[in-house]
Amino acid sequence: MTNKINNVYKLITHSIMKQYVVIGAAALVLLSSCGDSKKEGNANLNDKKVALEKLKTEKDKLDGKITNLETEIGKLDTSAAAAQKTKLVSVQTLSTADFVHYIELQGHIDAENVSYITPRGGPGQVKAIYVQQGQLVKKGQLLLKLDDAVIQQNVVAAKQGLESIKTQLSYAKNIYQRQKNLWDQGIGTEVQLITAKNNVATLENQLTTSEENVKSVQVQSNMAMVYSDVNGVADMMTVKVGELFGAAGSGVIKIVNNSLLKIVSNIPENYLGTVSKGSSIIAYMPDAKKTINTTVSFVGASIDIINRGFVVEGKLPNDPALKPNQIALLKIKDYAAANSIAIPLNTLQNDEKGKFVMVASTENGKMIAHKRPVNIGLLNGDVLEIKTGLKAGDVLITEGFGSLYEGQLLTLK
Repeated sequence: MTNKINNVYKLITHSIMKQYVVIGAAALVLLSSCGDSKKEGNANLNDKKVALEKLKTEKDKLDGKITNLETEIGKLDTSAAAAQKTKLVSVQTLSTADFVHYIELQGHIDAENVSYITPRGGPGQVKAIYVQQGQLVKKGQLLLKLDDAVIQQNVVAAKQGLESIKTQLSYAKNIYQRQKNLWDQGIGTEVQLITAKNNVATLENQLTTSEENVKSVQVQSNMAMVYSDVNGVADMMTVKVGELFGAAGSGVIKIVNNSLLKIVSNIPENYLGTVSKGSSIIAYMPDAKKTINTTVSFVGASIDIINRGFVVEGKLPNDPALKPNQIALLKIKDYAAANSIAIPLNTLQNDEKGKFVMVASTENGKMIAHKRPVNIGLLNGDVLEIKTGLKAGDVLITEGFGSLYEGQLLTLK
C-alpha cells in the first residue's frame, strides 16, 4: 500500500514539476519579450502585467495542490507522517480581555475665553494706550482711551443746564411760598397762587429731565474709556495712538484667558453614532511633549456641509506649556467590548475561503498545526479583534505560521 501511494505521489509530483517547467519557460519567454518591447515602447506593458499575474495565480494553485496532496498522503501513510519534518514555531495562549478601539485624528488647542475688545460707544480716535502686547490684564482694567473732547463739552453743558434749572426752581419755590402766605391772609388772587404752583411743578420736571441728561452724557463720556471684559493676556495689540479703533479694518485687541483651555477636532460624520459626550480622549501635544487624558465635553449638533464632519471638544487642565492653536494628536474611544479575544494583526491569513489563523493542539503527545477560520472585528493599532473562531485557551501560532499546512508537526522555538 505504501509503495502504491509513493508511486502515485511521484507521478503527481512529476506532473506538477512539468507544469512548473512550462510556467518557467513561459515566464522566460515573457521576460524576453519584455526586453524586446523596450525597443518598441511600452504599449504592451499592461498585457505583460496581466500575463504575469496569471502565471502567479497558476503557481499559487499548484502550491495548494501540493499542500493538499501532502496532507492526504500524511493521513494515509503513517510511515510518511512519521518521517515528515517538524516546523519550528512560537505560540501564544489566548485569553479574554477588554478590547478598545480609538479614532486617531488631529486637532488643536483653543481657549474657552477669547475676547476681541470693541468700544461700547462706537468707533473713535485713539488718544492713549495703557497696556502692551503680552501683558497680563484683569477684567475691568483700562486698556485705552478714545477721543472724548466733544462728549466732555456736552457733559459740561449738561451740568451747567442742571445748575441753572436748580436756581430757577429755588426761586420759583420761594415765589410760590410767598404767594401762598398772602393767599392764607386773604391777599392776592387764586390765579396767582395756581400760576406760582405750576411754575414749581414745571421746573421740577425740567430738573428731573436735566439730571437724566447729565447721567446720559456721563455714560457717553465713559464709553470713550475701553476696558477689558475678561482676565487674560493681551495676545494681540495692533492699535496705535491717532488711529481709528472699532471700525472695520481698524486695529484689534485680543485678550486670551489661558487658564481655561480646550481641545478641538473635527470628526467624520460616520462616527456620529459612536462618539458622544463623555467619550474618552487621549491627547498628545508633540510640541509640549505632553499626554493628557480627558473626555468629550461637547459634540456639535450639525454636520459641516464642506468637510462632512462634526466638532468635538474636550476640556484641558491649566498648564503653562499649553497654548492656544497648538497641534494635538487625538485618540477618541468609539468602541469597547469586554471579555474579547484579540490577536496580533500579522498572524491573520487569507485564502480563497476567507480569513484564518493557524493554531496548535497536542494530539497523542505531539503538537499539530490546524487551520482555524475566523471572523474579525475592529483593528486597534496592530491588535485585531476576533468575533468568532477563537476562544480563551486556544494556542495561536505567532511565528513560523506562513508555510504551515493542516496536520503538520510542530516544535516550539
